[in-house]
Amino acid sequence: MNDRTNTIFGWILASSGIALGSSIVAATYFHGDSPEMPENPGYVIEAAEEGAGGDAGPSIAELLASGSAEAGEAVFAKCTACHTIEQGGAAGIGPNLYGVLGSPIGGHSPSFDYSSALADVGGNWTYENMDAWLQSPRGFANGTKMSFAGLGSGEDRANVILYMRQYGGGPDLPEVVVEEAPAEGEGIDGAGEGPGEVEGAPASAQEAVGAMGDDQPVAENPGT
Repeated sequence: MNDRTNTIFGWILASSGIALGSSIVAATYFHGDSPEMPENPGYVIEAAEEGAGGDAGPSIAELLASGSAEAGEAVFAKCTACHTIEQGGAAGIGPNLYGVLGSPIGGHSPSFDYSSALADVGGNWTYENMDAWLQSPRGFANGTKMSFAGLGSGEDRANVILYMRQYGGGPDLPEVVVEEAPAEGEGIDGAGEGPGEVEGAPASAQEAVGAMGDDQPVAENPGT
């Protein structure tokens, strides 16, 4: 019995030694303790640089100019689970939104308990601020109690803002800035301009020939 027990423990000890030795060899060969980038990786995942944005797309002023309050009503249906918008409407999970555009951020409804994260933002609900808030509430006010993920479509945000503007009004819509393209011929210094006026009497043919300097190219006579 003792011999069998010793044999079992011996095999266990030998197996442990083999496993330990194999792990040391594998780590040495494959550099498991200090991984390195292979010379020819199978594929590389390129991540966008932090702070680098893609195509900004149309401005909020352009989207508001081409938007539709009627289309915004359908988008606002997502908000009705937490908000009312009619004048005098009761607050729910979120405050009543009548007349919110142009009002102080985190202070529109005095009776509502706004989060300090939103109240500390400061300023008013401009169209730009409302657009940023609807796009990402947590990105606009980190720590806000609002759990809505946001609207990824700029058109949807503009439409719902126009719908909200029908209830209590708001500031004047921002003007669309149109950059004028330079007129033909403009933008290049001296382009299209002639030599200008020359003072004095016009030079004679003999004076014109004599005015040529030594550095002027002279055509060689092909017969010489």
